[in-house]
Formats: sequence, C-alpha cells, structure tokens
Amino acid sequence: MGNIKYNLKLMEPSFEAWSPTKGVDRQVVVLMSGGVDSSVTAHLLGEAGWDVVGVTMKIPISCDAFSRGCCGVDAALVCHEMGIAHYFVDVTEAFEELIIERFRESYAAGLTPNPCVDCNTLLKFSLVWDLIAEAFGIRYMATGHYARVVETEGGARLGRGKDKSKDQSYFVYGIAAERLGRFVLPLGEYTKTQVRAIAEKLGLSVAQKPESMELCFAGEADYRNALGDAQSNRPGELTDMAGERIGEHKGISNYTLGQRRGLGFAGGKPLYVGRIDAGANTVALGTRDQVSRRVIRAGEINVLIAGELCEGALLSGKIRSYGDPRPCRVAAVSESGIIVEFDEPQFAPSAGQKLVLYDDSDYVVAGGTITDDQRDEVQ
Repeated sequence: MGNIKYNLKLMEPSFEAWSPTKGVDRQVVVLMSGGVDSSVTAHLLGEAGWDVVGVTMKIPISCDAFSRGCCGVDAALVCHEMGIAHYFVDVTEAFEELIIERFRESYAAGLTPNPCVDCNTLLKFSLVWDLIAEAFGIRYMATGHYARVVETEGGARLGRGKDKSKDQSYFVYGIAAERLGRFVLPLGEYTKTQVRAIAEKLGLSVAQKPESMELCFAGEADYRNALGDAQSNRPGELTDMAGERIGEHKGISNYTLGQRRGLGFAGGKPLYVGRIDAGANTVALGTRDQVSRRVIRAGEINVLIAGELCEGALLSGKIRSYGDPRPCRVAAVSESGIIVEFDEPQFAPSAGQKLVLYDDSDYVVAGGTITDDQRDEVQ
C-alpha cells in the first residue's frame, strides 16, 4: 500500500504486526525517530491507555553516515523493548523531491531554508498521515515535539511547550487546522531533563542518546554535504550593503543571513551577512543595525486561528526557532501572504526561514515562509 504520486510504501512490520486492542478513538501512531523524545512519547501514550503503533520514515541517506547509529534500527528496537508494533514507511521519492531538492534549490537561490519544518508540513502531517490512515484506519498521530495541543471553546489550539527554552511549536505550525484536534503531543508538559529521567527509569537503550543537531539527510554532518549545485559554490563579489566591492566570497551556499564567522573579510567592526543575491552571485555585509528589519513579509501561509489573523491584530512573532516571540502588528493580510511590523527591529530576517505568529495565550495563530522582499516599510 502506498501513495501513488510519490510511491510511499508501508513496509512489513519490524517484529510483530499490529493487532488493535482498543477502539479507533484510542489508537495512535507515534512517529519514531530513534531518539529519546519519541521513545518516551510512545511510552507515555501507552501508559495513558492508548493503543500505540510506532512508525519510522525511511529516507534517502545511508545509515553508515550516522555517528549516532541508524535511527531506524534504534526506533524498531525501542518499540520491541516496549512491546509496541513498529513499521517503516519508505518515503524516499517524496523526501528527495519535497525536502532535499527544495533545500538545494533554496540555497542556490540565496535563501535559507528550514527543511525540518518542511518535512513536518509536507511529509509527516500530510502524505505520511494520509498513508497511515489508509493502511491502519488510525485517526490520531503523535510526535515527540515539545509543544501542546489544547482543547478550547473555539476548538483545538497549538500552544508553546511548558518548557519555553525547549519549545518546538515553531517547527510544527504547518499542520492543517482540521487535523490539529487529532494531533497528540504529550511532551509539551515536560522538560528535557524529565524526559531523560523517564527513559533512564525505564531502562530504554536510547536514554542517553545525544540529540540530533544537523540535517538527517546530510548524515548528521555539515549541511553543505547535501548541496551539489556547482553554481551555488561559485566564488563571487563580497560587497558592503551599498553594493561596493570589498572582497570575494566562496560561493553563496557557504553563507546565511546573519552569519558573522567565516566571512573571509575583516572590517574592523562586527559585520554580518545582510543580503545574498543569487542572480548577481554577490554577498553583502553590514553592521547589526544594517541587517535588522522591523517589517517582515511571508508567503505560503498556514492559518490555525483564522479569526485572529487580521489587519491591525497585535500578536507576537518569531523569525527563527530559538528565542521568545516578540511583539508585532499585522500590517496586511492577502491571498499571497502577510506583512508584519515588529515593535523593534529583528536581527537578520532570512528569506526561506519561517515567521510564526502567536496570540497572548501562546497559541499559534499562523505561520509562513519569509520572502526575499527586504523593504523596511509598509506599503
């Protein structure tokens, strides 16, 4: 069984096949990465009375490249330890086209992509969820993200995790609003320390497994390993923000907006990458003030609370995964996207990264992809 367009395939069970013991309202698939977070998620749901099935995506990367060991093997073994059925879903074709190629094309265009968000939005919460529902009839999906789904009078809401330093709601904003009520996030009420303590108490083999810090499809190595476009690695002019030549860069794929180290230029004061022009093959450097913006534009918008995304709305926004949301005003909303004006300039907003908006209850209102329009005024 599989998705026809991208040839997604549900593979044979890793050990024992799933044999449901509860009704459809207590059946859940946990997306297993082989790490401690998703492993504890599966345990907590089992303890809470859910009938759990573990599923791991088989992606186009050799497990030999992983210093931490093959994530799929770890996921299957942990499920076996806990007496949970486990399956692989082969997403090779879809992952290559929707995640890796999008990543490469974005860097070649001078953008700074976020493949983890794209993977959640385009694969996990869409194609994989569809396949699971078709194969097993399971309506609920869970992940090990540190975020919360809260039932309110107005419907299900996606909220920030209890541990704000670990909050990962930024990464999962792309889930369809109609699926939010069937999205299960038990770790939203825990800290990472608590989660590791649970894994230790259970004696799970992944209890002390280090966190993944790099791209899964780059073999946990430098992201440049996944870039094969010679054009994006072609040297070109390094300029100041006025366009005056000050040196030579090593290829635009080696730079991201806001980058300070490894610029190959010493200006006597802190300088940052402020603009990448793929067409002209130039990289511009500027001071912190020069590369900061109050006005951020975003497209590819996913709305989770439609009534709160309107012109003039006072919200808080994040333009990168870390840090707290900052006060902002929605300046414009259209079919093509949104314009948001922050109270204070935001450092190096990066086209290709995500803008996520929150209300005063820490619920995600909407999110989208930052565009390369860097005008710092509302028109």
